[in-house]
Amino acid sequence: QCVLSVVTCHESSQVGTKLVFDHKGHLVQQSPHPRQQGTTVSLQQLFYTLPVRHKEFQRNIKKEYAKMIHVLQSYCVVSTGVRITCSNQNGQGKRSTVLSTSGSQSMRDNIGAIFGPKQLQSLLPFQQVSPAEHVIEEYGLKDADLPQELFYMTGFVSRGDHGVGRSATDRQFFFINNRPCDPLKVTKLVNEVYHMYNRHQYPFVALNIAVAYECVDVNVTPDKRQIFLQEEKLLLAILKTSLINMYEDGVNKISLNYTPIHRTSKHRHLACISVYKISKSSLNLAGLKAAFSSHHSSNSGNKSSVAKVANSGPTQKTLQSFFKDPVKPSPSSPLKPVSDQTKQEQTEPRTPNEDRAVSPDAKRARTEKPRCPAEHMSNTVDAPVCLQKRTVLLQFSLQELAGKVKRLQDLQKQRADDDLRYRRFRAKINPGENQSAEEELKKEISKDMFKEMEIIGQFNLGFIITKLNCDIFMIDQHASDEKYNFEMLQQHTVLQGQKLIIPQKLHLTAVSENVLLENIEIFRKNGFEFLVNEDAQVMERVKLVSLPTSKNWTFGPADIEELIFMLSDSPGVMCRPSRVRQMFASRACRKSVMIGTALSVGEMKKLLIHMGEINHPWNCPHGRPTMRHLANLDIISQD
Repeated sequence: QCVLSVVTCHESSQVGTKLVFDHKGHLVQQSPHPRQQGTTVSLQQLFYTLPVRHKEFQRNIKKEYAKMIHVLQSYCVVSTGVRITCSNQNGQGKRSTVLSTSGSQSMRDNIGAIFGPKQLQSLLPFQQVSPAEHVIEEYGLKDADLPQELFYMTGFVSRGDHGVGRSATDRQFFFINNRPCDPLKVTKLVNEVYHMYNRHQYPFVALNIAVAYECVDVNVTPDKRQIFLQEEKLLLAILKTSLINMYEDGVNKISLNYTPIHRTSKHRHLACISVYKISKSSLNLAGLKAAFSSHHSSNSGNKSSVAKVANSGPTQKTLQSFFKDPVKPSPSSPLKPVSDQTKQEQTEPRTPNEDRAVSPDAKRARTEKPRCPAEHMSNTVDAPVCLQKRTVLLQFSLQELAGKVKRLQDLQKQRADDDLRYRRFRAKINPGENQSAEEELKKEISKDMFKEMEIIGQFNLGFIITKLNCDIFMIDQHASDEKYNFEMLQQHTVLQGQKLIIPQKLHLTAVSENVLLENIEIFRKNGFEFLVNEDAQVMERVKLVSLPTSKNWTFGPADIEELIFMLSDSPGVMCRPSRVRQMFASRACRKSVMIGTALSVGEMKKLLIHMGEINHPWNCPHGRPTMRHLANLDIISQD
């Protein structure tokens, strides 16, 4: 069963105490235990009473371990004045320290202890400012009603320079009153603002938001990671203004230190003087862009207004004057007030029978119905009609009727089944329906069906028309071949590495270092070679000795970190960094069948067979669809 033990020793006690609890939380053992001042909590046989969950936990132990370390890292970042140490031991192996903090009173020191001193070099301390007016209007807030000093934010974020960010969101930590959480809107806003200055990377974020406890609700999800906040829009406005202010002060600044040159021309001399005045201060690049854009828009606005005035004719003036003139009643038909008309209708005399038997709606319907002339009604005469009856015997069989009913039911069922069959593909060939079309193909087309497809021919030297049962498909010959070549390069290519003269330190965390060591073969297939020293300290056991290179493509530590992040979610699965994928996609595109190439039936059949050999044949690496449904022959035959 699950066992929880706590060994603790107070500073006033000479001997510690060991407490053992059972699965239901009952104290089953209490005994003296030697230890120094502090507390140790031990949990053994986790999920022992839940066999299915225990088996699932063991199957995904590496992934769950990475998640646990990430949660522990967040507590290590925000917990100042507390010394936290986490160690790990695999079976009978050596115990290794995963992460450790020194109990510093500074969040910055905690970040350096967990992620290394290199991470500290790229961080900016968060500086909170009041929200700007345009940001307040963006979030629909009123400046007069905003509470003052409701939020107080502290922490660190990455600089906006290219190269100092990260390739993934693996180091983003948010806290509400020192409690780790996942505020989705805050996370999205931080990344959006950062992408305004560094669009290809993600920032390191450690942000603690202090707010009154009555303004926060953490009881939203079982893990208490999702929260509800009062005045959330105000928080977003403060955060956005503060981040923009920080990055505007630190990035995209240029200093215009021009020396004026004396010209013979008077016009050039004046221009140099104006440039010299501007160059006295350091100008912001974003401000320059805004100035140029506003000047351009004002010029274009003036031009468009002049064009509108020039193109407007007398007809436009007549329409404007027509709508501006007040409406005057015609002398031939004087207007009556509505109240007078209502009085006349109400005082109209009616017979008692009519008032009692006919509703107002029926009366209105009768007045609208056209009446026949009196002459027509007077000429209508009723005459007697002589009817002749005769009995005729019919041949009838109940069995035959039952057979016809059964055949009719079978026919209706067959039509319904046919309708379901040929209406499996409803998405049109439209960029807006690419997602739904791909989902339909995934659902209805299996790998074996590509071998069963019948080649009809080649269309426009770029598309293969195929037939499967009653469905007609169009296959892009270039995109399908490119996808197959890309998958083959992904699986079988081993990148050649370039040896380094001096082994390079990677400055990895203990968790990242463990992920690298457990998946070192995958790194070797990607062209990375490492020097491993098991006896060295944690975070210094691995050094880089070889980098993959391929013609104009070079790779580095950033690609290693991205690969570690991918392997943390999918341990043991063959992964490629995004830049390696781009290189393979470029190579696959160049070696594939091009649009405009005439293909024989055998070559077209080969492309179809290749599509059945890969896992995701629905689009090429660049996002171009490989296959679309054209028509169903049953629908065409019925029409």
